[in-house]
Amino acid sequence: MVMKNDVQIKNKRAFFDFHIIEKYNAGIALLGTEIKAIRQGKANMTDAFCMFIGNVLYIRNLHVSEYSHSSFHHHEIKRDRILLLHKKELKKLKAKSEEKGYTIVPLRIFTNERGFAKLEIALAQGKKEFDKRDSIKDRESKREMDRAMKA
Repeated sequence: MVMKNDVQIKNKRAFFDFHIIEKYNAGIALLGTEIKAIRQGKANMTDAFCMFIGNVLYIRNLHVSEYSHSSFHHHEIKRDRILLLHKKELKKLKAKSEEKGYTIVPLRIFTNERGFAKLEIALAQGKKEFDKRDSIKDRESKREMDRAMKA
């Protein structure tokens, strides 16, 4: 059975606020109603961030709305969810994230060909204010060039 890969929930703010250094794909430990809500596109990553508690990587503040067709067994909307990675990747991420200036940010949620929800996370470094202004300037100039090409 081939599942259609149509779930794409992106964290657009991450690309504006951080320099992306290295990307990883992680599995997410979800409940049944959570995966059904994600397949409906009912998730929001605006305030989400990743952190280590012990040697386990969690995603916090990932907002997954309640599944519309569930009965009285609802999940907690902003609960901490475990991210599933290989041990080698976890050790590398933990070592890097403990260095000053580095953090782990969620980029997007997608479903793979088997229908499992995956989270693309990145090791990132925060941008300074002038870097953000440069990003805005680049985006505006690209938009102007696209308009000139169409005209």
